[in-house]
Amino acid sequence: MTHAQDRLVAVIVGAAVGDALGGAVEGYSPEQIRERHGGPVTGIVGPWFADWENARPMSPYHKGDGLVTDDTLMTHALIDTYERVGGHLSAYDIASTLVPIMMSEPRWIPELEKTTVILNRVFLAEKWIVLRNHYAHADPREAGTGNVVNCGAAMYMAPVGAVNAGDPEAAYAEAIDVAGAHQSSYGREAAGVFAAAVAASLAPDATAQSVFDAALAVSHDGTRAALLAIGAAVDAWDGGSDLAVALRDAIRPFDMVGEAYREPGMDARKPSRTKSIEELPVALGFVLAHRGDFRAAVLGAVNYGRDCDSIATMAGAICAGLGGTAAVPTEWADAVAAASRIDLVAVGHRLAAVAASLAVGDAERAARTAEIARARAAALMAEVPA
Repeated sequence: MTHAQDRLVAVIVGAAVGDALGGAVEGYSPEQIRERHGGPVTGIVGPWFADWENARPMSPYHKGDGLVTDDTLMTHALIDTYERVGGHLSAYDIASTLVPIMMSEPRWIPELEKTTVILNRVFLAEKWIVLRNHYAHADPREAGTGNVVNCGAAMYMAPVGAVNAGDPEAAYAEAIDVAGAHQSSYGREAAGVFAAAVAASLAPDATAQSVFDAALAVSHDGTRAALLAIGAAVDAWDGGSDLAVALRDAIRPFDMVGEAYREPGMDARKPSRTKSIEELPVALGFVLAHRGDFRAAVLGAVNYGRDCDSIATMAGAICAGLGGTAAVPTEWADAVAAASRIDLVAVGHRLAAVAASLAVGDAERAARTAEIARARAAALMAEVPA
C-alpha cells in the first residue's frame, strides 16, 4: 500500500474511531461527562445508561462500547454510492443511488444490534433525504430546503474530500452539490467546507495549519466568521487552560442550538447567513490546536460534549488524513472494528480504489480542458489587432 493509499484508508478508519468514542457521551456537557466517568474520557467507554433500549425511547440506540453511529453508516453508504455511480457525484446521484441504499439494503446496524436498513437508524433530519427525494419527488438540488439545519450532511462528507484529495476547491464544489439533496444554508456550507478540509489533509506535505487555511479559503458567511473566531481562540490559547471552554466561547455567537443542547430554542436550526453549525469549526479548532495529533484532537472533541460524535468524526478524519493509519491508535481502531462488526480497513481500501479511478478520469479531463483553453487562447490572440 502506497503512502497516498494509506492516508485514504486512514480517513475512513479515523472517522469511525472518532465517531465511536464520541457516540458514548453525545448530547451531554463536559461537566456531565466528567461526573459520569469520574474524569475526562480517555478511550472507549460503555453506554451512558445500562438500560439503553428504554432510557431514551426516541433514540433507543446502544451508544458506547466501541459502536459506530449513523455518521459512519452514512459515510460508508456514500462510498457505496461512489462505487455504483463510477464517477463524481451530484445531488441527482443521492436521489437515485444513496436513497435506495438507505431504504432497501439491509446491513448490520451496531447501535440497534440487528440487521436492518440504514433508514431505521438515522434520525429525523437524515430521514428527510428519503422523504424529500423519494416520496415528495423534490428536485434533488433543492430537496434539502426546509430540513432542520444541522451537521447531518457534513458528518458523512469525508469521501467527497477523499476523491478530490489535494484539491479543496473541487471537494467543496462537489460536496455543495451533493449536500443540496439533504441540507440547506449553513448546514450545506459545512458539508462543503468539511470535504475541502479532508481534501486538504490529503495533500502532500499537508499540516494542520494548511488544512485550516484551506477550509477558511472556501468558506462563506457565518461559517467563515466562525472559523475566524475559532482560529483566533486557538492563537490565544496558552496550552494549559481548558481548550474546550475557549472553543465554546468562540463558537457561541454563531451557534443556534444554545447552551442546553437537548433543549434548543425556538429559533434553533433555521437557515441563516450569519450562523454556523457548531461541529465543524470546533473540530477544526481541536485539530489546529493539537497540530493534527489524532489522540489529542479526538479526545478533546469527545470531552467537549454536545454533538461530540460528529465533532470527533470530523477531527478524526482530518487528523488521520494528515498522519495516515499509523496516527490512529491501533487499540481503538481494532476495538471499534470488532465491536461494530465492520472491516474498516477494507472499506478504506474500497474508497482508495474509487479515488484512484476518479483521479485517472480527472487527469484526462484536465488535459482535454487545457488543450481546449490553449486553442481558444490562440484563436482569440490571432484576432487581436497588431
